[in-house]
Amino acid sequence: MIFKLQYIDNKTNARAGLITTDHGTIKTPIFMPVGTVGTVKGVHLSELKQDIKAQIILGNTYHLYLRPGLDIIEKAGGLHRFNGFDRPILTDSGGFQVFSLAGIRKLYEEGAEFRSHIDGSKHFFTPEKVMDIERTIGADIMMAFDECPPGNSNYEYAKQSLGLTHRWLDRCIQRFNETEPKYGYKQSLFPIVQGCVFRDLRTQSAEFVASKNADGNAIGGLAVGEPVEKMYEMIELVNGILPKDKPRYLMGVGTPVNILEGIERGVDMFDCVMPTRNGRNGMLFTKDGILNMRNKKWEADFSPIEANGASYVDTLYSKAYLRHLFHAQEMLAMQIASVHNLAFYLWLVNEARQHIIAGDFATWKAVMVKRISTRL
Repeated sequence: MIFKLQYIDNKTNARAGLITTDHGTIKTPIFMPVGTVGTVKGVHLSELKQDIKAQIILGNTYHLYLRPGLDIIEKAGGLHRFNGFDRPILTDSGGFQVFSLAGIRKLYEEGAEFRSHIDGSKHFFTPEKVMDIERTIGADIMMAFDECPPGNSNYEYAKQSLGLTHRWLDRCIQRFNETEPKYGYKQSLFPIVQGCVFRDLRTQSAEFVASKNADGNAIGGLAVGEPVEKMYEMIELVNGILPKDKPRYLMGVGTPVNILEGIERGVDMFDCVMPTRNGRNGMLFTKDGILNMRNKKWEADFSPIEANGASYVDTLYSKAYLRHLFHAQEMLAMQIASVHNLAFYLWLVNEARQHIIAGDFATWKAVMVKRISTRL
């Protein structure tokens, strides 16, 4: 994987670059739609590529390991061939999912024991096993296996957790280095910076991760309950330490405003379930603010969903029709909202990129934050 840093904003730390993988080139900053079980919920592949213009999507190791299982994925020739997405794919290590199963998992130095949320069967993830699973899935970018502690963790727990994450990272790197890709194209491994909201732990972790000279680096354990100001503080701290010539990936974040704030602080890559999850519940993000499509105010509003929107659905359907679909509990409502929100997110990061290149990102961002935060 090759990262080329093209532009740095002269008033902020916002960056524009190119990530080149064997499945294509990604223009940064970029938002990555979440395809947890090998699909972005409610979105056809043609819409994902042509309308939403997704340059890279995510798969999740935990979920794909449980269903459909590694045997099926390997027989298919990897996730790209299984789901038909021929552009880059990133896989989360499953660490967040495993550790969110607080009541049905046990943590050891060797790894994590957990029970499937599907059938209750017992499984054990080690750093080595996770690397093998991600090799089999075949993502272009693999994430290291880590523990993601809760946002309200106390210092002692956060410190112990960080030590375990660092030891696991060394084991991930060793396993990654002693194995080969299975499908004839290269894969990259990204370490993950942890440390909760404690400056000394985040500093220690960022320095440890930076020393590994990986193809790229991730920031994990944020947007998990801590105040948003603390999240921004940690991003600034960590990005001041991570190498500037490698892409930086902020995991699981977030709202459109969170993304603009992250870009301003030097983040290159984002993912979040929010555009699809919130969309399925009737929340639409637009260039002029946030719409709740279940509200009665849209009942007889026959104007387009968004007259100058980023997707074909925005002018094909009216607000009144979309509201009707939600109240009728039609699947199409969730599909339309998901496509709209993802197209908006991809539009937003591409606009940010254009303004970084043009040199007026800071001015544009200040205006956009106010616009997109409005409740309509």
